[in-house]
Amino acid sequence: MTSLPSAFLRLATAALLLVACGAYAAGPEKALSGVLEAIEANRMDLATQRVEALIAAQPNFRLAHLIRGDLLMARARPLETFGNVAKTVPREKVEDLRAEALLRLRAHRDRPNAERVPRYILQMNAEQKHALLVDSRRSRLYVFENVGGRPQFIADYYVSLGKNGIDKAREGDQKTPIGVYHVTANLPRQKLTDFYGAGAYPINYPNAWDKRLGRNGHGIWLHGTPKDTYSRAPRASDGCIVLANADLEAVGRTVQIGLTPVIIADDIEWTDASVLEAERKGLADAFEAWRAGWESRDTERYLSHYAARFSSGDQDLAAWSAHKRKVNGGKAWIKVTASRVAMLQYPRENFVVVNFDQDYRSSNLSNTMRKRQYWVKDAGRWRILYEGAL
Repeated sequence: MTSLPSAFLRLATAALLLVACGAYAAGPEKALSGVLEAIEANRMDLATQRVEALIAAQPNFRLAHLIRGDLLMARARPLETFGNVAKTVPREKVEDLRAEALLRLRAHRDRPNAERVPRYILQMNAEQKHALLVDSRRSRLYVFENVGGRPQFIADYYVSLGKNGIDKAREGDQKTPIGVYHVTANLPRQKLTDFYGAGAYPINYPNAWDKRLGRNGHGIWLHGTPKDTYSRAPRASDGCIVLANADLEAVGRTVQIGLTPVIIADDIEWTDASVLEAERKGLADAFEAWRAGWESRDTERYLSHYAARFSSGDQDLAAWSAHKRKVNGGKAWIKVTASRVAMLQYPRENFVVVNFDQDYRSSNLSNTMRKRQYWVKDAGRWRILYEGAL
């Protein structure tokens, strides 16, 4: 029997080491690993049996059909490349499937290890059970569990993103946004057309930072696929994050409406836990100094925590400072507490989003609110770039 070429075998071996060995592989991806295991062992009849069983169980898994075509073609002649199918098949479809295959295999080769953490999750509050990170270059969504406020990797999934890539800026550009967002709703299958598959989870694009930069558009969701489609090409949506239906259902079990962060990055940056903890502690100390400075009624000490580029609504630093001097001057005492503090690094930008509950008490006014600040490193010191109510 004719063997597959070494290039195809290298793909199969990569998948074996990384799909079959992972405890996180499940469903069709796990079955696919069995197909590739047989290919790596040069047992083409077994590989064909397994891929046909996979197709029977998941007939809309187009990548499995592509591999089956390769296996059948290998009986007649050596294959020159992965996805070496008949010329009657549109080449753009083959290229999409080939890109999906390579991204799936590369993602498993680069699976995160326990000693590395994403630099974007400095701290989660106690109520946030999970965080979702999207790596656009790898077309992968990573799920992290909150363990004592720190992220612990538990699963990852292939995703499809915008047809025109990332960095959404305007309505209709068919791009996926980059930034820190939160899930805002759960739209069940029954309320949607088949296009969205198992359901949808909208996120809060455009956020405050997007609006500050003049970005617009709406309707960025995590959603599933039509019943006749297992997965879509890596770049195939109008800007949404699209998962296989079974994967969306698995991710959905981790989602808390209004709480679960969705961080979308070009390329997830990984770091040592000790490095991330040092960064988190530095910011936590600055945040506490800001809170204590406000309580002290020493307005200049309090204002020293704000960056020269600070803004809040239509107020710049000068207007904000004048307002605070006037307000604080009329207080006999101030008491401020902060709880449910979360700290998330914004991709591409040099600032951290800090969300928290603020309980403010003073001699003549008391209130509580959910607040958001952007903290930036300014001349080696943490300062506030933006502040506003959620």
